[in-house]
Amino acid sequence: MNLSHYMTNLGEIAREASQAIAAADTRTKNTALIAIADELVAKQQDILNANAQDTSEAQQKGLADALIDRLTLTSEAIENMARGIGQISELPDPVGKISDMQSRPSGIKVGKMRVPIGVIGMIYESRPNVTADAAGLCLKSGNVVILRGGSESSHSNQVIGQCISTALKSTNLPQGIVQVVKTTDRDAVGQLITLKEHVDVIIPRGGKGLVERISKEATIPVIKHLDGVCHVYVDKDADLQKALDISDNAKTQRYGTCNTMETLLVHESLASTFLPKIGKILSAKGVEIRGDDASRIHIMNSLAATKSDWTEEYLAPIIAIKVVSGLDEAIKHISTHGSQHTDAIITENDAAAKRFIREVDSSSVMINASTRFADGFEYGLGAEIGISTNKLHARGPVGLEGLTNQKWVVFGNGEIRR
Repeated sequence: MNLSHYMTNLGEIAREASQAIAAADTRTKNTALIAIADELVAKQQDILNANAQDTSEAQQKGLADALIDRLTLTSEAIENMARGIGQISELPDPVGKISDMQSRPSGIKVGKMRVPIGVIGMIYESRPNVTADAAGLCLKSGNVVILRGGSESSHSNQVIGQCISTALKSTNLPQGIVQVVKTTDRDAVGQLITLKEHVDVIIPRGGKGLVERISKEATIPVIKHLDGVCHVYVDKDADLQKALDISDNAKTQRYGTCNTMETLLVHESLASTFLPKIGKILSAKGVEIRGDDASRIHIMNSLAATKSDWTEEYLAPIIAIKVVSGLDEAIKHISTHGSQHTDAIITENDAAAKRFIREVDSSSVMINASTRFADGFEYGLGAEIGISTNKLHARGPVGLEGLTNQKWVVFGNGEIRR
């Protein structure tokens, strides 16, 4: 295979298909989504067979159990994939929505219309369900997508991609709207992220190494986040039961997600009452606690935190805990060591809460709620294609609206500029 020719051809097909999907009405897109969901269910056994091949090869290569777990599909998981595509079909279509209309003194009316981005390149690891999720979100938002999954899920991705192609063909939409890269050659990623004539934006979804590489090498805009170093700050005016429940949930509800709390900050006035309790809860669940000197006084069997612990995304049952003098130090710590992903304050003090959400510069900032809510579904987006900590365009969970842009539209009745 001539890789450069192959990837360029994918880009050309995608660019041509983008015209068709951008012009498609909501009914057509929803019909295609329902057809994809039906095809996934109909070909469930084919997907499971392909996935069994992927997991077998992953085990032979000695991949970590956590990676194999993310890779593995079940009948229930495939049904959930199909259900998720069906739910996307029920979401409001952002394309063509006009907002902010205003009349100008000249007589013209000016507003903004939501339009698709165009062609999206999606690069992701492990989870084959992302193939269906990303395809559904891009299709509904009027975009074309080129999907390059990890080599460990190649067989699964190809079968899922074929299901999508079959469904698109049955609804008379170009199959080029969703293309799954067929080669596992790592250089395909380098080719995709430099196809600037054909691809409008790149979305990486995977480990820090993957995202760093793409951010560094891409010649196309990238929607991404690198780390999920999320904080919970327990303020001096916190309700202690809320603080215990939220801190526990933010850390232990699930360890391997980007919105899991990694650092707990506690006001010094609550150290002697709050820390022994949360320490007992976390220790009972097998969480390793790494604390500063002030916190370790109150938590049995805690380890001494090092400088690197304050910037670590553990993705594991490990937590860093620090006692702070107040809101100013908490905000400074988050600003210095955080990743602008998700941070929360626990407080009954309205002024402190307002300062926190105003001054903490993260894509999601929360008051009295678990960081685990930083998710497209929980935010009412229906689904998400990823989390963005970018300062431009989409920020936070990226759903359908985040996969569109806006253009100015002007309505006139013969007006001329004088």
